[in-house]
Amino acid sequence: MVAEPDVPEDRKPQSDEAHSAFTPPPGVGTPDAPEEDHPTSEFAVPAGLAPEVPAEPEGSAFAPPRTYSAKQSPPAFTPAHGVPVVRLTRDAPWQDRMRAMLRMPVGERPVPETVQRHEEGGPAVPRVLDLTLRIGELLLAGGEGAEDVEAAMFAISRSYGLDRCEPTVTFTLLSITYQPSLVDDPVTANRTVRRRGTDYTRLAAVYRLVHDISTEESEISLEEAYRRLAEIRRNRHPYPGWVLTAAGGLLAGAASVLVGGDLLVFLAAAIGAMLGDRLAWLCAGRGLPEFYQFVAAAMPPAAMGVALTLTPLDVRASAVITGGLFTLIPGRALVAGVQDGLTGFYITAAARLLEVGYLIVGIVVGVLMVLYLGVALDAGLNPETAIHSVQRPVVQTLAAMALSLCFAVLLQQERNTVLLATLNGGVAWAVYAALADTADVSPVAATAVAAGLVGLFGQMLSRYRFASALPYVTAAIGPLLPGSATYFGLLEIARNDLNAGLASLTKAAALALAIAIGVNLGGELSRLFLRVPGAEGPSGRRAAKRTRGF
Repeated sequence: MVAEPDVPEDRKPQSDEAHSAFTPPPGVGTPDAPEEDHPTSEFAVPAGLAPEVPAEPEGSAFAPPRTYSAKQSPPAFTPAHGVPVVRLTRDAPWQDRMRAMLRMPVGERPVPETVQRHEEGGPAVPRVLDLTLRIGELLLAGGEGAEDVEAAMFAISRSYGLDRCEPTVTFTLLSITYQPSLVDDPVTANRTVRRRGTDYTRLAAVYRLVHDISTEESEISLEEAYRRLAEIRRNRHPYPGWVLTAAGGLLAGAASVLVGGDLLVFLAAAIGAMLGDRLAWLCAGRGLPEFYQFVAAAMPPAAMGVALTLTPLDVRASAVITGGLFTLIPGRALVAGVQDGLTGFYITAAARLLEVGYLIVGIVVGVLMVLYLGVALDAGLNPETAIHSVQRPVVQTLAAMALSLCFAVLLQQERNTVLLATLNGGVAWAVYAALADTADVSPVAATAVAAGLVGLFGQMLSRYRFASALPYVTAAIGPLLPGSATYFGLLEIARNDLNAGLASLTKAAALALAIAIGVNLGGELSRLFLRVPGAEGPSGRRAAKRTRGF
């Protein structure tokens, strides 16, 4: 055989396969065959697209912590006593259960209860959030505290299957955020509170709705909840306007008797307060802001007291003016503002207290205008003895109960709560008088103790009835309001004695803060020491949002 000469590969004759469209042209290298034993995932990042970040030195501020690496992470540690399990019994009021969960991180909250109040496709997230915001708006507009509004909003969203919700409440804005999981986009909705009104009957109806929704025994669909909410909005006030005007007059008369007035003083204070109420309604009908309404409402009682000093009658004018001030001091907003501050809602508390400040300035302006006129006319307005100089225990206790009764009517409370609020107010006055007059305790300390009992009893009644504590507390603190100290401070300022006037107004502010703090402390004591029947394990809630200033 003759050996074939060696021919370079590029000069060999080309076969049919060489002319295939998938054959690389001459001069182009053949790619390496894929490794069949180690296939690459289609989700793998190609080499070169994610270069490794150079490691920072050990002590650098930009170096990630060592626990960020799974290989270098410390071993898991379980305490010897174990991890505490949060148990929230269904027998506890929904307010306590929701407050306890709101102060937990999302990852530590208990597994949500099984709810069957939505369609098979899952809850309608936008409608649930909208219903939650509408209910929160009614509660906040009715004067409820920010913590209780958040608890109600969380109860509604959780009952309809949205457990990863974070409600946020400020003075005029409500918002709620729902995130289905850590990898889903959050859904946020908000609502602005533009109008506020005092109607505790409507507030109680909203609480019943929240209780029914958060209770497993009652099946309430979204449509049913919307229907009941619309009925609550359409309901008229339980008392007509003339009843409210009469209640305001009786309140001022009872307050004047409480500070030592007689029958003539009672009638004068009642007439002055009713005139002030009608004048305030006239200003409201003309669209004037609430500040000017308070200025107008404070003038007739002060004018009535100044007019009586110009007559030959022996009338205690200070009791007349003090009775008119009792109907105007915004005790409800003051208690709500201090409560929000103590529970960690500082923005809402600052806004509420600023509102209280504006209203008090309006009262001061209205009374001072009349007092300056009385001093110019030489009306004989002299500072008299301090409050409670006349010791009439039975008469003053009955006057305190009548004052609380009138406050309950002005707050548009349900008729079945008026009697309890009246009795609570009588107890508060009896405790205050026993401490201040009999035991010679400081008026500020006596006021704080009496207000603490009011808050304790109000919280107990609210827990028993699964309702708000406001109807049982707000009217009961009426006899404790610092009307006399406010009047004497304004009178001293009108007589150009600023030091004495500011001292009296400071005392009035201290009494007001003692009322607010006492009411809040009484409510906290009821949650701290009163066990809920059927509760298992720790039923308390965590501390406020900020602790020890950090």
